[in-house]
Amino acid sequence: MSQIEVVAIVKAKPGRGAEVAAAMKACEMPSRAESTNKLYTPHRDLDDPDTFVFIESWESREALKAHMETSHFKEMAKKLEPLMAAPFQVHILKPL
Repeated sequence: MSQIEVVAIVKAKPGRGAEVAAAMKACEMPSRAESTNKLYTPHRDLDDPDTFVFIESWESREALKAHMETSHFKEMAKKLEPLMAAPFQVHILKPL
């Protein structure tokens, strides 16, 4: 398997940051419990409080794909959809 890193950026609608943060935090522990997860940490931008960033590490692209099919990920995505000012920006990375 080839480990990958993921950076996912969520831009909240003005005034919706607390709801975005809550939805992201609710997905954190079940995602970390997935056997193929190496790192899963949601962050809030200190200079732009409506911007949130996931930093993740997975065993493979297949592991990420399986994560995106879990009930906890789908529930978070459903909650986030009406709160976001723009679609997720997802960067799937491999170290040089």
